[in-house]
Amino acid sequence: MSKGSAYYTATGDDGTTGLLGNERVSKDHPQPEALGTLDELSAVLGLARTFSRTQRSRALARQVQQHLYQMMAEVAATPENIARFRSLTTDHVQWLEKTIQELETQVPAPRAFILPGESPGGAFWALARTVARRAERRVVTLHRMGRITNPAILAYLNRLSSLCFVLELWENHAAGQNATPAQSPEPAP
Repeated sequence: MSKGSAYYTATGDDGTTGLLGNERVSKDHPQPEALGTLDELSAVLGLARTFSRTQRSRALARQVQQHLYQMMAEVAATPENIARFRSLTTDHVQWLEKTIQELETQVPAPRAFILPGESPGGAFWALARTVARRAERRVVTLHRMGRITNPAILAYLNRLSSLCFVLELWENHAAGQNATPAQSPEPAP
């Protein structure tokens, strides 16, 4: 058996992973599950950043990825170390709210549910929205378990899915595409 390298440690070969502190948990424990989902969300935001037409969308994706990195440190911490890694605050939530409000003045909200896929950037923002919702559910589990106590994390993830939706519309608009309603009109008699 190898002792590891710069790219792997081999310490998780037994199905456990280390947290930020002196604790190892099973890789299917809710904490690594939440971390993995946040990591996946950051990767999807990287795709949204790559495929977005507008500089604004790309800049917002990068900023959110940086916020998620901060959040992941807190989510990865053991209960006795969590205060040391707390950096996400209500200021971050307010930044999201302000950004959403600025964007929604320029992109009207659809009157019905829409189908993702009108533009590459918009499609990746739609995917980011769904992964953000799953990350939120995973973090809520940790909150109920008492492993996450920072309410700003829950609020941030809740607002983030709204930002992703607005940016889906924003990118579709930049591509000259209108949203497709999820329900087709009734056929004529």
